[in-house]
Amino acid sequence: MKPNIKDNAKATTQKSDLQENTFRGYSVKKPETDLDEPLSKTQLKAEADALQDLGVKLIALPKDKLAKLNLPERLDDAIREAKRLTANGAIRRQKQHIGSLMRDIETAEIIDQLHRWDGKHTAENAHFHMLERWRDRMIASPEVVAEWMKLHPNTDSQQLRTLIRNVQRELATSKPPKSSRELFKLIREVTEADTTSTGDSSTDDLLDEQKQD
Repeated sequence: MKPNIKDNAKATTQKSDLQENTFRGYSVKKPETDLDEPLSKTQLKAEADALQDLGVKLIALPKDKLAKLNLPERLDDAIREAKRLTANGAIRRQKQHIGSLMRDIETAEIIDQLHRWDGKHTAENAHFHMLERWRDRMIASPEVVAEWMKLHPNTDSQQLRTLIRNVQRELATSKPPKSSRELFKLIREVTEADTTSTGDSSTDDLLDEQKQD
C-alpha cells in the first residue's frame, strides 16, 4: 500500500510553527497564523508562566530603565501600579494582569534588552570583586604593592602604602573600616583612569592568570 503523500503533507502544514524567545530558562511562545491546531493546555500554561515571570522582572526594574523599554501605555501603567501595591493578594493579581497584557505584544526586543543589562551588570560585579581581591592581597602582603605599581605606575605609591598601613591598624584594633573603603576607592579610581586612557584591562587579566595558577 502506497503512503498517502498528500495527507502527510497536509498533516505537516497543519502543525503550528512557534516563535520562541528565551528568558532565564523559560520559553515565551506565540503561535503564528495557523489556527487549525491550537496550543495544548500545557503549552498555554508554560507561555502564561513565562510571560508572568518576564513581567516580574519588569516590575523589579528601576523607573529609568523601564522608561527606556518604550512599553505600550497599558502595560507600562500596569507595571507602575504593581510597584505601588503592598498587599500580597493585590500584587499577585496584578502580576497575572501584566502577564495577560504581554500576550498581545512582541517580547523579543524586551528580552534582548534585559539580557544586555544583565550582562553589563554581571561584568561590573566581576570587576568590583577583582578590585576587592587586589585590595585584600595588598593588605595581606606588601610584595603585592610592587605588582600593582608595575601595572599602574601613575599610582601615588606613598598614598597607597599609607592607606594599607592604616587598614592594617584598623584591623588590629577592630576599628571601623574607613581606610579600607578609601583604599578601595583609590584602586578603583586608578584602574578607571588607566582604562580610559589606554583601554587596557591588565589588572583583571593578571588576577585571572593568578586564579588559574
